[in-house]
Amino acid sequence: MKILGIDPGLRTTGFGVIHKQGQKLTYIASGTIKTVEGSLPDRLKTILSGVSEIVHTYRPDCAAIEKVFVNVNPQSTLLLGQARGAAICALVSAELSVAEYTALQVKQGVVGHGRARKEQVQDMVQRLLMLSGTPSPDAADALGVAICHAHSGEALVTLSAIAPELAKKGLRVKAGRLIG
Repeated sequence: MKILGIDPGLRTTGFGVIHKQGQKLTYIASGTIKTVEGSLPDRLKTILSGVSEIVHTYRPDCAAIEKVFVNVNPQSTLLLGQARGAAICALVSAELSVAEYTALQVKQGVVGHGRARKEQVQDMVQRLLMLSGTPSPDAADALGVAICHAHSGEALVTLSAIAPELAKKGLRVKAGRLIG
């Protein structure tokens, strides 16, 4: 399975593509989509076009994207949400399933604890994928999202598959957790 990870940003959107075969993860590509200062619609178009080109080039089987967290600055949060929306539109337009993970989930999945620093994520991504060099922070975050999905995506698919049987027993699955 080929997984595309996206770390959305209005100035810089990171991407990372990995291949998962069994428990083995292999690096395929990573990088960034940079927008130039200008109007918001032009920047969103750059993100949409860039993600579409990445999907066309690498042909992933699925995608995962980092969720927006609420910033102290509401305007920044709104802008980041729009950048994220442009990336999601490119992914769903290519008919890819899109999983969403918080930064905390990604850090926990890659480093082992949710309060990891960017440098720790970069280091662990480099080690897990056996890269010869350290990826940029945005590319490392995107690869981290893909790694997180590679590890937890199967569990979510399994939970979704058994959800109807659980519902018959009065249980349900919400946000990947069993609720009684």
